[in-house]
Amino acid sequence: MLIDSHCHIDASELSGSAVQLRRQAASLGVGHCVYPAVEVANFAAVRDMAHALGDSYALGIHPMYTPQAADVDLDRLDQALADALQAGDSRLVAVGEIGLDYFVPALCEPPLRAKQERFYRAQLKIARKHGLPVILHVRRSADQLLSGLNDIVVQGGIAHAFNGSDQQARRMVERGFALGFGGAVTYERAVQLRHLCRTLPPSALVLETDAPDMPPHWLYTPAAQRAAGVAQGVNNSTELPRIAQVIADLRGLPLDELAASTTANAQRTLPRMVLA
Repeated sequence: MLIDSHCHIDASELSGSAVQLRRQAASLGVGHCVYPAVEVANFAAVRDMAHALGDSYALGIHPMYTPQAADVDLDRLDQALADALQAGDSRLVAVGEIGLDYFVPALCEPPLRAKQERFYRAQLKIARKHGLPVILHVRRSADQLLSGLNDIVVQGGIAHAFNGSDQQARRMVERGFALGFGGAVTYERAVQLRHLCRTLPPSALVLETDAPDMPPHWLYTPAAQRAAGVAQGVNNSTELPRIAQVIADLRGLPLDELAASTTANAQRTLPRMVLA
């Protein structure tokens, strides 16, 4: 079995085809998916899809959604988690997607940078309060994320789309995190990412697509072609087996061995996960 530990099944790019694609992915060996929320407005959507398809979900406020988020949204997150846990909702597995994004220029300017950092730390405290792991958005922000984790200790989780240094990766693993690898690793130019993929201990890796984002190289359309009207391929969970094969080849493993270890890692880092 393969687990897609990060898939935005409710994204507009997948609208109308999400259920069909999920069933197709299941036929290819993708036995379970995790659907992280990005804002309060899509909490119900990820919860309902997880229940309908026998998958898992997480609730959180993504750093790229903090500009339009209000402080009361943190209270709404806290209450939504409390309600789900009180109801015994086994489909809820984490707080996420939360984190920091220092790639988008506007988010690096003082007002928004401070706001996303405040929301990140507040959500770590909420996760600690409820005893839940977190799913982290890491984009040019590994050191700052680790600083937050030093101050606010949570029950581990997944560092999604990790692409930091060897030292940063080791520090994440020491704090109980697995690192998510997806379509970006299929690009030969991703030298550091492929190095991490080869050299990290087997217990450190989980698989993901980040669908519909982070397309593997076979779906990517260069900017010039997009400008000429060629459509970008839409990433989805059906691509996970092929992505997993690339990772297995990089590590010199048979695919079934990689599948077994990454599935075990996902279950360990998201211990509330119930496989359908």
